[in-house]
Amino acid sequence: MQIRILGSGAGGGYPQWNCNCQNCRRVRQPEFRHEARTQSSITVSADGENWVLINASPDLRAQFENFPTLQPAREVRDTAVCAIIITDAQIDHTTGLLTLREHTKPWDIYCTEAVHNDLTTGYPIFNILGHFRGVNWHPVDTNQQAFEIPQAPGLRFTAVPLQSEAPPFSPHRHNTVAGDNIGLFIEDLNTGKSLFYAPGLGVIDNDVSTNMEAADCVLIDGTMWTDDEMAHEGISDKRASEMGHLDQSSEGGILSALKTLENTRKILIHINNTNPILDTQSVQRQMLDELEIEVSYDGMDIFL
Repeated sequence: MQIRILGSGAGGGYPQWNCNCQNCRRVRQPEFRHEARTQSSITVSADGENWVLINASPDLRAQFENFPTLQPAREVRDTAVCAIIITDAQIDHTTGLLTLREHTKPWDIYCTEAVHNDLTTGYPIFNILGHFRGVNWHPVDTNQQAFEIPQAPGLRFTAVPLQSEAPPFSPHRHNTVAGDNIGLFIEDLNTGKSLFYAPGLGVIDNDVSTNMEAADCVLIDGTMWTDDEMAHEGISDKRASEMGHLDQSSEGGILSALKTLENTRKILIHINNTNPILDTQSVQRQMLDELEIEVSYDGMDIFL
């Protein structure tokens, strides 16, 4: 199984277009050698030919251009993406669907009923796509029933409901229901290897812990280092927890959970532009290095 990190940043990317926090100032200056990041999205394949896109970033067009495998050029209009899974209805995970409106047939899109409801009401992207080739919606069960995608042989997916937050346009905002946010346990049926992917995670409950422990690789929410990180930058008083993200450094945070995993590759994704781990020379980044926790980057490949 190959996983390609198309985009590793949180909403707004890095640097964010209107942000002048310490990190965003530095990334615009070549001497600091920071790596810019587009907004998070990944793609996965068991055979190297048929790819499942997981989340559709607003930066999708550039991400596809940077991964030529997704354009096999077998026909006048072509793509190696055979299906799409959406883990939540957030803008930074769905806006790229509009870029894909020129597809020659309806897209096979897999998401929960809660996400489908948001994408047909408060943020009606699916309705808009209906004026083009449309969408074949495949409901994703929130009872952790595994499913396969016929066009993507060798892969099996299990949705794991997450305690996070619904988008501002959702009627479930601050009152989430099962399916507003999911992680994915992805298995390669040929190698037996597995990935647990959770870019938005507010609580590490028993189900999440079980899936993390079972996976060969964990690709998990790395949005913010501290809960009040944005306040320190003078950006907002909104805490990471209010946005549905568990910070990394607090007691019971992401790092605490990752420390307990043995024989597991541990990688952070969906990294906010304010997070000090973006600075490879920071104390926080050195802490991750000592714990053998990686920071994902655009164009990163994971082979399992």
